[in-house]
Amino acid sequence: PFPEKAMVCFGSMFIELPKAKTQEMLRQDQEELDEEINKLRKELRVKVNRLYEAQGKPELKGFNLNPMSAEEMKLINRILEG
Repeated sequence: PFPEKAMVCFGSMFIELPKAKTQEMLRQDQEELDEEINKLRKELRVKVNRLYEAQGKPELKGFNLNPMSAEEMKLINRILEG
């Protein structure tokens, strides 16, 4: 009953691709986006620290924290649910 193909939008057109190929493309895109987000976060921390230093302000406390991973969030939720 489940279709073996998925409709994917590229720009202004839809293309029918095999479901496995579509999932792989989405997974790769998400990995690239996650890497880019992490890179930008690291760069932002450095820039904010430089800005605070230039203004003569103390370094922000807690600004160098890292977000929890999806796996860590699952574990926390499991603990909270009991």
